[in-house]
Amino acid sequence: MERKILRFRRSTIFFIFVSMSFIIITVLYIQSRISISRHHILEKDLVEIVENLSLTDMVLSTDARYTRHPTQADLFSAFQDYPGSIEHFPTGSVIPPPDFSYTGMVMRIE
Repeated sequence: MERKILRFRRSTIFFIFVSMSFIIITVLYIQSRISISRHHILEKDLVEIVENLSLTDMVLSTDARYTRHPTQADLFSAFQDYPGSIEHFPTGSVIPPPDFSYTGMVMRIE
């Protein structure tokens, strides 16, 4: 009796891998939505937590101080090392700079 060995093309193996990854991600997403709906936290509960812990601001990331607390950042904290430096923290490209238009100060770069 001769045994037959299955041989797949590399594109078929890649397609199977991508398909399985998509299925796993979809299942994880559905499971997380179900889990979130079971543990619904009300707004009043969040307010109570903030008051009990004396929290001042929400921490958005763990990178630089101006991305951790955007409301407490100044205009120049991103350029504290060198004025022409390039943003090297990933969250700096996601979080826009704070709005300081209420100060009436106009900055011009010439």
